[in-house]
Amino acid sequence: MIYKLSILIIIVFIAGLFIAANFSTPPKNLGMTGGKLSPCPDSPNCVSSQASSKEHGIMPIKARGTNSQVIKKLESCIRKMGGSIVSSNGPYLHAEFKSRFFHFVDDLECVYNEVEETIEIRSASRLGYSDLGVNRKRVEELRTLFENN
Repeated sequence: MIYKLSILIIIVFIAGLFIAANFSTPPKNLGMTGGKLSPCPDSPNCVSSQASSKEHGIMPIKARGTNSQVIKKLESCIRKMGGSIVSSNGPYLHAEFKSRFFHFVDDLECVYNEVEETIEIRSASRLGYSDLGVNRKRVEELRTLFENN
């Protein structure tokens, strides 16, 4: 009896995670405010090139070209990594990445500064507390792919 109850609890828990992940809505803080991307929350599941803390900070990506050239190249790299482009408007781009197992969604935002030749970037998980470094790894993979194409 306890064995069956334990299995049932595990199944309900996994189903709950799956439902939460697949029906999560984009956060309201996406986009630019005052020329900057939203700051990372206190939780360690976000990185941003505009963050000052070591936990959340990451270097922007170096880039050259017009807005349209850089954004087009970013879109291509993101698609190669398995992401999907949600919106692209001028120097701003929003993409989503889903985890393989539960389909948890992470939001990736990029803003190209043509004058400074940098792409400011923010990658954050929608749900959970820790991402086990997934967002940092994603940004570094995007940097490598972008710089080598």
